Amino acid sequence: MRGPQPTSSFIAHSKAVEAAAIANAVVVKVPAPLKSLADQVIRSASSVAANLAEGAGRSGRDRVHHYRIAYGSAKEVDTHLRLLIGAGAVTTNRASSALALFDEVRAMTWRMMRQ
Repeated sequence: MRGPQPTSSFIAHSKAVEAAAIANAVVVKVPAPLKSLADQVIRSASSVAANLAEGAGRSGRDRVHHYRIAYGSAKEVDTHLRLLIGAGAVTTNRASSALALFDEVRAMTWRMMRQ
C-alpha cells in the first residue's frame, strides 16, 4: 500500500528537470579535452530528475533509496560543473542558475529523505 505522495517531490522534480536542461545547454560546447566531464554533467543531471520521478512512484525504503541517489547525483553534477568552471570551459554566469537550482533540489531532496 502506498502512502500519500510528498508534494515537494513534484516541485523538486520540476526544478531538477529545469536545472538539467540548463546544465546540458551550458556544457554542450565544452572542448574535447574536457568532454568527459561535460558528459558526466549530462548523465548526473539526468539521474537527479529520473531518480526523483522513480522515487515518487515507490514507497517506503525503496522511495528513500531513489531520493538518496538523486541527492548524490545532484552533488555530483555540482562538482562537475564547478570543475568545468575552474578549468575555464564554462563561465560562472552560464552555470550559476543550474548550480542554484540543483542546490534547491538537494535541499528539497534532503527533506524528503528525512520524512
